Amino acid sequence: MSGGRSGNGAARRRTAARAAGASAAVLATASALLLAPAAVAADGDKIVKNTVNQEYAVTTAAQFTRPNSAMLSSALTYDPKLVPVNSRVTVSERADSARTRVGLRVAGLVANRAYGAHVHTGKCGVSPDSSGPHYQHRKDPRTPSVDPAYANPKNEVWLDFTTDGRGEGSAESRHAWRFRSGEARSVAIHERRTATGAGVAGTAGRVVACYSVPFNQSKEAAKAVSGLLGKLF
Repeated sequence: MSGGRSGNGAARRRTAARAAGASAAVLATASALLLAPAAVAADGDKIVKNTVNQEYAVTTAAQFTRPNSAMLSSALTYDPKLVPVNSRVTVSERADSARTRVGLRVAGLVANRAYGAHVHTGKCGVSPDSSGPHYQHRKDPRTPSVDPAYANPKNEVWLDFTTDGRGEGSAESRHAWRFRSGEARSVAIHERRTATGAGVAGTAGRVVACYSVPFNQSKEAAKAVSGLLGKLF
């Protein structure tokens, strides 16, 4: 009898060990998904996409503050006369497997004034140029990009707007493509509307404010992790 109980106990311990190992494997996979880039790997001229989830919608909002090297906010104003401290910004993104729609809303800016705005490749930083160049679906081989063949509202995301009498404004941009993961990181607001002519296309003067937005990044990974943890627990 004691031998039988000992054998049963050993079997239970082996089963528990296998379960613990499976749990650890799932958690490791979850961690890898959260930490890894979400959706793009380049292989020569091929683009291999992670297709865990190809449809989502996200909206983020913040108030503009002055840059502070000790602790940077996600929304920064470099010219409080044009984008006052505590003015507000909201950015939305809706995407499916083939299309992207980006929306921008602002409040508390200068009334009855035109601004330029675009999606940029870098995050906002202490200086206005931290956000880098405009995101382009087809990248211009020359920089800065001022060729209308590349610097145009179909190949880039332009969100120019004019505020109303209360300093509120909005814009929306629609595209038949999705952002490459990790390459679109902010919306920059410029001092004037975007130019379209040869040699100046895409220019809109100084960057007067910037809002860091994680376009098309960890949504697929987060949903994949949620599914894995749901199966485990």
